[in-house]
Amino acid sequence: MKNTNTIVTTALASLIALGAMGAQTASAAEDKKDMEKCYGVVKVGKNDCKTLSSACAGHSTTDAQPDAFIAIPKGTCERLAGGSLEVPTAK
Repeated sequence: MKNTNTIVTTALASLIALGAMGAQTASAAEDKKDMEKCYGVVKVGKNDCKTLSSACAGHSTTDAQPDAFIAIPKGTCERLAGGSLEVPTAK
């Protein structure tokens, strides 16, 4: 009888935990919709994704690297000095 109670309790706890994780995932997706990529304002090593000159996040080589971006709340980038919503084109 004790094993049955343990199994049921564990199963219920797992379902509750999975439900909570699903709610967090949905919330994160909604938060991401309200973000925009802002180029040219990143500090060294703080970029969010690959750049034209590096393959992954966190590898920007200079402050305000033009092709490196960070995700910030919509409407903020245009207010930052040097901020751009578009990646600069290669010359």
